[in-house]
Amino acid sequence: MGTLYLVRHGQASFGAADYDQLSDLGRRQAERLGRYWAERGMRFDAVLMGTLKRHAQTWEGIRQGAGFTQEPLSWPGLNEYDGEAVIKAIYPEAIDQPATPESYKRHFHMLRDGLSQWMAGTVSPRGMPSYPEFVRGVTSALDHTRAQHANQKVLIVSSGGPISTAVGHILGLSPERTIDLNMRIRNSSVTEFQFGPKRHALLTFNTLPHLDQPQFADWVTSA
Repeated sequence: MGTLYLVRHGQASFGAADYDQLSDLGRRQAERLGRYWAERGMRFDAVLMGTLKRHAQTWEGIRQGAGFTQEPLSWPGLNEYDGEAVIKAIYPEAIDQPATPESYKRHFHMLRDGLSQWMAGTVSPRGMPSYPEFVRGVTSALDHTRAQHANQKVLIVSSGGPISTAVGHILGLSPERTIDLNMRIRNSSVTEFQFGPKRHALLTFNTLPHLDQPQFADWVTSA
């Protein structure tokens, strides 16, 4: 059996003009994960990642922390959905960047509502694939690991949407339960699948073993 490790990117720049950049803490989270793996002799036979900047920056932090040398395979199907487009598909009025607890709560309420309608096929956010196409992009990466990396360790660096979609797919979850998972995935968290020739099976979800010490308590983020 092989093992697939899915890592969500480190903390990005939520609320900034360009979200697709790791914060300083996000870079430290990624480097810390790499060091954690290096301390345990972890090595990967293959690495796949989305094509967003925060994916590349997270991989670079992991690589530096662990001393990995392999080149990752870019996989566009592992890219995140466009949260702003999802919200504007049902709330077309201008949306200010959240800055207070109340505005953050409203933002994620609108995002959940938009995701539900996108998944149901009732809205088509500008510039985004349909939800079935999005799922196929994610599952194509899972199919690739089974076909090309039997009995190996594979790392995927992606985002909360694709990771929750992968978990929902292999567990047969409803869109609503998949959204619940998406809203809870933490930055730099690790989700593990075991896989054979025909299927993947969930081993762990949303774990932070590299931050499980008191000095890293304030490194745990979700944005």
